[in-house]
Amino acid sequence: MNYNPKLYTKPFKAYNLKIGKVFLYENFIVTEFDEGADISFDNFNEVSEIILLSYRDKPFGFIANRTNSYSIKLNDAFACSKAYKNLKAYAIIAYSDLTENIIEIEDYFFKFNRKTFRDFENAINWVEETLETETVLP
Repeated sequence: MNYNPKLYTKPFKAYNLKIGKVFLYENFIVTEFDEGADISFDNFNEVSEIILLSYRDKPFGFIANRTNSYSIKLNDAFACSKAYKNLKAYAIIAYSDLTENIIEIEDYFFKFNRKTFRDFENAINWVEETLETETVLP
């Protein structure tokens, strides 16, 4: 299922990048990477620029819509964790048990606050609630 940003009523910007689509909201980003993409810290640079320009030091959320099969270079997990210290909620939309199993393996490498969902509504609610809690904390 491709993400339909119009279902979520808040303003957004859409980007078509080399590795896939990105939808940028005030407090979170939604990614939909292309089939067969190999995501590494190096080729993530376009997305990284969008994140840095949009959120700077502000807490933000990341929603990975795993509609397509793609790989993530797990050796880059530490660099990602270090680069995005203000990433407070990382939701993943999984559409199959296989994808959920892959995410379980990734969880050993990534140190973000990550949670898996089967639908956008729950993912967005969790991200927004997590960010609200984060901004209330001292």
